[in-house]
Amino acid sequence: MVDITSATATFAPETPLIEIRAVDRSFPKANGEDLIVLENVDLTIRAGEIVGLLGRSGSGKSTLLRIIAGLSAPSSGDALWQGEPIDGPPMGVAMVFQSFALFPWLTVLQNVELGLEAIGIEREERRKRALQAIDLIGLDGFESAYPKELSGGMRQRVGFARALVVHPDLLLMDEPFSALDVLTAETLRTDLIDLWVEGRLPMKSVLMVTHNIEEAVLMCDRVLVFSSNPGRIASELRVDLAHPRNRLDPIFRQMVDRIYALMTKRPEPRPATAEGIPGTGVGMVLNHVSTNVLAGLIEAVAAEPFHGRADLPVLADRLQMEADELFHLAEALQLLRLGSLTEGDLLLTDAGRGFADLDTDARKTLFARQLIDHVPIIGLIRRVLEERPKHTAPAARFRNELEDYMSEEYADETLETVVSWARYAELFAYDEKAEMFSLENPQ
Repeated sequence: MVDITSATATFAPETPLIEIRAVDRSFPKANGEDLIVLENVDLTIRAGEIVGLLGRSGSGKSTLLRIIAGLSAPSSGDALWQGEPIDGPPMGVAMVFQSFALFPWLTVLQNVELGLEAIGIEREERRKRALQAIDLIGLDGFESAYPKELSGGMRQRVGFARALVVHPDLLLMDEPFSALDVLTAETLRTDLIDLWVEGRLPMKSVLMVTHNIEEAVLMCDRVLVFSSNPGRIASELRVDLAHPRNRLDPIFRQMVDRIYALMTKRPEPRPATAEGIPGTGVGMVLNHVSTNVLAGLIEAVAAEPFHGRADLPVLADRLQMEADELFHLAEALQLLRLGSLTEGDLLLTDAGRGFADLDTDARKTLFARQLIDHVPIIGLIRRVLEERPKHTAPAARFRNELEDYMSEEYADETLETVVSWARYAELFAYDEKAEMFSLENPQ
């Protein structure tokens, strides 16, 4: 048996654990075409490093993780585990999920033993290794407890123990701290890094998906920044700070600022085709963000200490927002020409500054004008309603058009956003029961 506190035998540095070569992943859309989620992704992971996949929601990070875990196959390209093609879950890879994913009818010990039972480990050995993992992860004394008796942080620790007990060469983590409160997440992150630095974790490398920029800089040796639509690795940064890392260290802050700048950098425009450019025009995906929150963000940036220009890390800290949430809001302002993103800063435009000074009715009028001028799907719905004799149109007419450009899930979110924004601007009404747009009583 390998003791869990010393199971860190190393591969030769030149032997990669994971090689991803020119991987694409696409899914069929309703119109028969493919939605490209990952495009031309290259990635190598070697022993002795924590690597972070950092990107926006929907950028394909979790899809790549599933390919590495053998839960999904690439549409093209090669995915290799220790030099061999991945054609199913590889032995030596374990995964910690965002949700706790525990069996509620099993005790902590039984949940942790489950993976060992699946690979045929004898009962006595199974129990011994499970108890070691439970002790290592800080749950000694809770072996007989059921998940319902544990806090969220303790349940996630069980998830880690269950992954570590199989002594994986590579531990995959899919946003494992995002479901926890801030203090619990910080404690668990710190404990894991301490164990990693002390060489007490029984794996050779870690690959983690996150959209939390500070979390990536705090934990990782390398950070791969993903761009979206489709997902690809836009930048790679090495974090050469010693552990434990100090969030107030100027070098730490510079790294965070640099990543914010990379993630708000506009992608190079693609050549237009006869069909147009995916993701623009009517085919633009709209993330559902609240108009009330948008208005509050404008007010915050217009006021002291920002006076119309805010550094995104500082703004996120002041508003207690995750970077991903702030990006969605800032991009909505940019789409509506109420703000712009540049080098990690959010700047209000003249229209944005004006919005902050207006009363409620004037704000709605300005917002309506920006929607008509800059959100093509809303302009299209308004024109169709004005042209039809009864000034009504079914939502299916526009949903079908959206699904020519995006998945059904994104089409639904885009329409949800359209309805919310148009109601605020009093542009048109929507009957949810009949699924019908109309010009009647737009309030």
